[in-house]
Amino acid sequence: MTTDTLTRADLTEAVFQAVGLSRHESAQMVEDILQEICSALAAGEPVKLSSFGTFALREKAQRMGRNPKTGDEVPIAPRRVLVFRPSHVLKAVINGEAPQLPADRA
Repeated sequence: MTTDTLTRADLTEAVFQAVGLSRHESAQMVEDILQEICSALAAGEPVKLSSFGTFALREKAQRMGRNPKTGDEVPIAPRRVLVFRPSHVLKAVINGEAPQLPADRA
């Protein structure tokens, strides 16, 4: 794997190594998972990945902004933005702590 950024190719290679499917099947599995996540988010559904986090859409209303160069006020159109809330397990892993898993997972 690369040291800078985790890519689709890295995920495909990890699936290939862990599951033992062919590289083509591993790549298709990664693509199918990412497509399912994208489709759910586009439909406005939240995506919860256990022990990882939740992806959700937030509606932002129209508001007035300011052009920093001229100082003129300009309207900013309403839009949907993607937000991610990490799980407590992911936060613990990132901070180098041992995550507190529920009793049925320990």
